[in-house]
Parts: sequence; structure tokens; C-alpha cells
Amino acid sequence: MSIEDDIDLFERVPTLALLGRQALRILAMGAEGKYVPEGMVLFHFGEEADSGYVIQRGSFSLDPHGTDGAVKTLTVGPHTLLGEFALLTETLRPATATALEPSTVIRISRSLFLKMLDGFPDAARRLRDHVAARTGQAANDLRAVQAALDVASRPR
Repeated sequence: MSIEDDIDLFERVPTLALLGRQALRILAMGAEGKYVPEGMVLFHFGEEADSGYVIQRGSFSLDPHGTDGAVKTLTVGPHTLLGEFALLTETLRPATATALEPSTVIRISRSLFLKMLDGFPDAARRLRDHVAARTGQAANDLRAVQAALDVASRPR
């Protein structure tokens, strides 16, 4: 695929679309395509993560190993960004990603992503605002769950 095709793909990924076409061009020029055969593991739960992957074709099962079974396996397909936080900070993989069919991904290294943000401060601001809004919403959701648990645990 061409760089223009990769940029078009990145524009269909909600988080990456925030960055703008010129920033995505830098990512497309430095990213690496990878073929993942059916059944192959892209990454394992608990591994150090130094990159994100955009699913170009195919689908993956995300299995949160180490859970008590309360969390189900998730299936994701094209235009999904796996490892979003790994683009920004040192972290561990929260799940094992296994190809459910022959698939292709585009790997974006953290170092490339951070260099791109340095060169595009407006894109960095938009990303920061997006992450802040999502974090605020997650905090609100947790407060709502806590309130519901508090009500449910009160003696009747």
C-alpha cells in the first residue's frame, strides 16, 4: 500500500484522526506494515509495550489473561488502534492479541509518535484534550458505579 493509503487508513481511526493529515503523513512514512497469519499472537498480556498497531485488514481476539473470568474476550477489526497508551508512555500490554484470520497491521513506534507530536504542537494539544476528556468521563463513570455499589451494600 502507498503512504496515501496508510494516511487514509489512519484518518479512519478516531484517535489518530485528531492529529491532522500532515502529522499522519509523518506516521505513515515511518510506520511498518506487518502480516500476521491466522492464529499468530501479535503481542502477549504483560509484555512491555513500545508501539501501537493499527489493524489494516483482518481481525484479532483480545484476551485479558490474568483476569478472574469476569472480563470477556473482545474481537476487533480494521481501523482499530491497539496499544494507544503505549504510543504515549511506558506500559504493559493489557491483553494478548491473536489473529483470528490472516491479518495486516501497521506498527507505529512510541519514539516515532512522540517525535511527530514534537513537530506538530497543535496535534499534541488536540490529543491531550481528547485524552483529558476521556479520563474525565472514565472518572465520572467510576463515581457512578461506586455510588450504585454504595446503595446496593446498605442494609435494608
